Amino acid sequence: MEKKEGRENFHWDEAEKKPEDKKPVVEKISLPRTIHLVPMDHVAGFDIRPGFYETNGATAIPGGVNFTVYSHEATSIELLLFHRMEEEPFAVLPFPKHYRIGNVYSMIVFKLNIEEFEYAYRVDGPYNPKKGLIFDKTKYLLDPYAKAVTGQSQWGDSSPGEQHYKARVVKDDFDWEDMRPPLLPMEDLIIYELHVRGFTMDKSSGVVKPGTFAGLLEKLPYLKKLGVNVVELMPIFEFDEMQDYREVDGEKLYNYWGYNTVSFFAPNTSYTSKREYNREGNELKNLIHEFNRNGIEVYLDVVFNHTAEGNENGPFFSFKGFDNNIYYLLTPEGNYYNFSGCGNTLNCNHPIVHQMILNCLRYWVTTYRINGFRFDLASILGRNEDGTPMNKPPLLQSLAFDPILGDVKLIAEAWDAVGLYQVGTFPSWNRWAEWNGRYRDDMRRYLKGDGGFAQAAALRMVGSRDIYEVSTRKNASVNFITCHDGFTLYDLYSYNEKHNEKNGWDNTDGAGDNNSWNCGVEGETDDPKIHALRCRMVRNAFAVLMCSRGIPMFLAGDEFCNTQFGNNNAYCQDNITSWLDWTRLEKYQDIFEFFRHMIAFRKAHRVLRANVSDGACGFPDVSFHGVKPWRGQFAAHDRYVGVMFAGKEKDKEADLIYIASNAYWEELDVLLPSLPEDMHWEMVVDTWKEEPIESRPVKENIRLEPRSVAVFVGVENKKEGLL
Repeated sequence: MEKKEGRENFHWDEAEKKPEDKKPVVEKISLPRTIHLVPMDHVAGFDIRPGFYETNGATAIPGGVNFTVYSHEATSIELLLFHRMEEEPFAVLPFPKHYRIGNVYSMIVFKLNIEEFEYAYRVDGPYNPKKGLIFDKTKYLLDPYAKAVTGQSQWGDSSPGEQHYKARVVKDDFDWEDMRPPLLPMEDLIIYELHVRGFTMDKSSGVVKPGTFAGLLEKLPYLKKLGVNVVELMPIFEFDEMQDYREVDGEKLYNYWGYNTVSFFAPNTSYTSKREYNREGNELKNLIHEFNRNGIEVYLDVVFNHTAEGNENGPFFSFKGFDNNIYYLLTPEGNYYNFSGCGNTLNCNHPIVHQMILNCLRYWVTTYRINGFRFDLASILGRNEDGTPMNKPPLLQSLAFDPILGDVKLIAEAWDAVGLYQVGTFPSWNRWAEWNGRYRDDMRRYLKGDGGFAQAAALRMVGSRDIYEVSTRKNASVNFITCHDGFTLYDLYSYNEKHNEKNGWDNTDGAGDNNSWNCGVEGETDDPKIHALRCRMVRNAFAVLMCSRGIPMFLAGDEFCNTQFGNNNAYCQDNITSWLDWTRLEKYQDIFEFFRHMIAFRKAHRVLRANVSDGACGFPDVSFHGVKPWRGQFAAHDRYVGVMFAGKEKDKEADLIYIASNAYWEELDVLLPSLPEDMHWEMVVDTWKEEPIESRPVKENIRLEPRSVAVFVGVENKKEGLL
């Protein structure tokens, strides 16, 4: 792969070299007189004393470092200290037996310089695989609460073996100044899903630091121009992109998406543009700081359903070594349940794991100021220890009511890999929102012209009231037509079939039920009519998405027709298949401008986002219409849907919006609802036209072109000089 400017030609080892003026690991200092903690024991050349048992992980304190770790079944634990970048420890400190309270081991080690060492653990205990006990004292174990991880820092570098992960102690010294989070209301969110590396990795992105947090920050002016107010980052927890590394037809394939967590508390170090000496996470913090200052919230896609330790044959570097039968769901025979499709399943509702997840999210909110979380395969978070779904899962309830998370958005992917589908039934306490998979599926089928989906499409557009009871599931529906998992919006109308051959699985991977339509030709074509139709279908989809009640979300690059060449499961493609091709922004500038317009239009009309007054001008809050007004139900053969929103905010004029959607392949004559005498309809969007954004008065009788969407606004005549 051609080297890129920025991180690609950075010499990582240079940042790890110890300058001559660096302090030694053991500082020759005297403890300040204000320090009341004094050594009580001496082990392996270090002064130690019992630590702070309720402070998990490793924490720098005046005069030393506090190490706290726990294991239910362990018989002993050793702290291993390493020189930076060294594979063997320079010191091994067993926790004295009297330093254990309950199942918690805690020890303060005095006079350690946190900038000059790394640490891991060795844990001893019984070995009985049928009971899930697989303790192995030979393994170096990563602290489950590690705030910074070393061992694989440069993207795509092979690791030196499975015992390569170590942790560093981090000081949180980032200055957030007077930054206040945007605290956007749920109804106002416009979510933009992106992959940190893929967003700017291609040279066409034009950034100085491609594929990094800093590179993403360089695109802040672009995001502001587009108008989104939320960026949802695909996994940025420390993960192992080398897991299942392969080469297919000369192309290097990685675990590119990052849904294989190594450490829940540490950001991925390969996403930084330069080596942060002690993995402080400041580049990510600066990104969040600047985005929040500019009114854009930052959400994390978090993966608590499984870890990178895999199944019985997977690596052994952390959780397996501390308490395998606690952290993972196990069968009666001691094997791993695989509700995640990734080898193991985290035992989320065990009190220990429950506490860890809660502590983790609190940490990201308080230390990194994260504004929201999207939970991958969230139905797993509601499973009991035997794998059965729980009625009121303790973890989900704790997250819903936790005070620290009170202002944080919680979004569930309300299904898992083995068929538990909870869209509309996810335990929420009126707190959780959901990826509305039914919106995606129903709207895709309706928009491409399938019969029998007009009624479903109308319901999705008004907030899926058949799924979400308004009184108990307010702002629950996250509406989307595309996301990272599946086709891009352009590919949705360019391919009938998935084309995942480059993944190396003979095109057997990825979903087969895409509800896509190639508009007459599979893949790229020079036919101008087909190209025009595809662009119109893209406009149709986005217009409907922006005019639907619920929280809209779309995939980065859809705004300029980015393509994955028909690959609907690009999880392993660290190349132009998954990287955004920014040359298409110029090629599809008209599409970009349409996206900008529709986002601005949604922001300007709150009635599209919420019920503001239970109606206005004698019209109800929402109403359905066929080619003739006032239709409550749609027939199986219907391919036209009219939806009207009506509302009036205090001290503002009435807001009437009518969305006319023709999924039929022929033109239709449509009669718009009659407005009060002092008002008329004005067409503001017409996707049939190559320049779809215009504003012109229309009569109630209109002709709607095939496969097109039009949007109308009720306008007072006096404003146009018509009275």
